[in-house]
Amino acid sequence: MQQLKRLIKENHMEKSKKAISVLSGGLDSTVATSILAKDYNTHAITFDYGQKSAGMEIKSSKAICEKLGMEHTVIELPWLAQLGGSALTSSEEVPKLEMDELDDKEICDETARKVWVPGRNVVFSSIALSFAEAEKAEKIIVGWDFEEAATFPDNSKEFLDAFNNLLKIGSLEDIQIDAPLIQMDKKEIVKLGDDIGAPLDISYSCYMGDKWHCGVCESCMRRKRAFELAGVVDRTKYLE
Repeated sequence: MQQLKRLIKENHMEKSKKAISVLSGGLDSTVATSILAKDYNTHAITFDYGQKSAGMEIKSSKAICEKLGMEHTVIELPWLAQLGGSALTSSEEVPKLEMDELDDKEICDETARKVWVPGRNVVFSSIALSFAEAEKAEKIIVGWDFEEAATFPDNSKEFLDAFNNLLKIGSLEDIQIDAPLIQMDKKEIVKLGDDIGAPLDISYSCYMGDKWHCGVCESCMRRKRAFELAGVVDRTKYLE
């Protein structure tokens, strides 16, 4: 980690290429950003859209940006919480899953609908484009991955390709969304993050937003399983 941090800081002033990272502070965006931050002068943006975990996501993202030597901006979207009644942004109960249910498509489709925030990645990517155009950045970094895409279509390769095609038409600049984890599952992401020294220990994945991860929401369960399958020590503190 220290080596990665030093390399980023040493090269920061020499980097002519710029990137915007959509950083939630979770495993996926942390690893994706760590992969590219060494080559790009990166400005990370974190969204507060009224989600239960907003405070911890912002805290984690800020710490990650300090580790990687990146600029960090928090963008508030309070109106997004008022749309759709997602369990992430309302009083609705966040679904809990058992480990053996994580690969049950029917169950996970149902939980995905309960936590779905209308148009979230479309909104986030569009705002990131505005930053990229304004700052002359050539890349938008996102943590979309294969495992999430099974139930969240706005994490899929098809969505990535479609949005990049949109950028070719809808922007005056040559900007591309880069999703380096798009073909990877969580186990592979944790393994890669450990290999490159990404700050996995300060990433935050829980839907609930407490200081410690709840350990029972789907996001926590996928995090737990990923570390276990990857054979990487999980320093996350879980309530359960």
